[in-house]
Amino acid sequence: MKTLVIGSGGREHAIVEALSRSPQVDKIYCAPGNAGIASLAECVAIGVTDAEALADFAKKEGIDMTVVGPEAALAAGVVNTFNERGLKIFGPTREAARIESSKEYAKQVMDRYDVPTAGYKAFDNYEEALEYVKAGKIPTVIKYDGLAAGKGVVVAMSLEEADAALRDMLLDSSFGKGRVVIEDFLEGPEFSFMCVVSGDKVYPLELAQDHKRAYDGDKGPNTGGMGAYSPVPFIGEDVKERALKEIMEPVAKGLVSEGNPFTGILYGGLILTADGPKVIEFNARFGDPETEVVLPRLKSDIYALFDAALKGEDFNIEWDDDAVLGVVLASKGYPGSYAKGAVIKGLDKAEGSVYHMGTTLKDGDILTAGGRVLMVTGKGKDLEAAHASAMRSLKEIECPTLFHRSDIGKAAIKLS
Repeated sequence: MKTLVIGSGGREHAIVEALSRSPQVDKIYCAPGNAGIASLAECVAIGVTDAEALADFAKKEGIDMTVVGPEAALAAGVVNTFNERGLKIFGPTREAARIESSKEYAKQVMDRYDVPTAGYKAFDNYEEALEYVKAGKIPTVIKYDGLAAGKGVVVAMSLEEADAALRDMLLDSSFGKGRVVIEDFLEGPEFSFMCVVSGDKVYPLELAQDHKRAYDGDKGPNTGGMGAYSPVPFIGEDVKERALKEIMEPVAKGLVSEGNPFTGILYGGLILTADGPKVIEFNARFGDPETEVVLPRLKSDIYALFDAALKGEDFNIEWDDDAVLGVVLASKGYPGSYAKGAVIKGLDKAEGSVYHMGTTLKDGDILTAGGRVLMVTGKGKDLEAAHASAMRSLKEIECPTLFHRSDIGKAAIKLS
């Protein structure tokens, strides 16, 4: 089979790697790909939102299945275009992907189908939003309604922080013109629950936890994710089953009822509160960096899994018992401004998989080309062994413009 993966980050690198393990797949393309993906797939210079060009390529090359990585491609309607042209593609339509591309729509769906989440209200007027915050409780959570590459969420610990976030999103339009959703603050450990969804059928993947803050001790600004691990020792099977039955399945069935049936990966960013699991956010695709620690644990054939979902057939998913932990190497300055073009050395000395998130190849050298640059993973019999493996690999990689957190998974290791 020939496959095409759309995207250029660590998530797509992990998807490509998983597809490369499938006995059914003998050729992988990636559009546009990156320097790491190029070792496993043929990279094609087509942008992720160029739906017509991607469909033309899939038609011309006889691609058997396309897999969508990033949210921007989903929001641009790439799946819609492929469906219209009779091309097989794994991912939700633009309409179904609104569960991610509009925070307000996601909240409305949860309201309609009694899915547990935080109380909220949406605003497009700065003064009205600020008055609502002043009348409520601090801390509070402020989210930009549209897509913001994982950065459009502020947990405001003071009125001043809330005011600054509202000014940023509503007055300065940092992420574009739009609305904000202001949510009640929820307390408890967070976890990521990704499921393969085919209409009203939901197949759970293994849990992961990512670390959003930039620096050790969960300090600094929110990022797209600075590291992740799987499994998650403090979330028992009972909580996972409850989340499946009370959250993931009702949302999948709800989207069918809404006339927007979902096929692809539904990602639940969840929190375990004193009242049980609740939703923080939904994504309409594989999470990044969670994919890089979940897919290496997959024993089943991922191509067969995607194929079964597209056909609406049942599928049993098998997992490796080993733990996987990954640490992101990011450019200094991220998630703010940062330099590009620094040479990265020592990648061949890493003992685990290294997923490229923002790299490019020039004159034989691999260079930094993004905010999050690499995801260095370790695998072991438990999280402690996986963490030790990742740390050994990090010591081998040389690049003066990169930084990383050293405490990924540390709290979970103490519990396991």
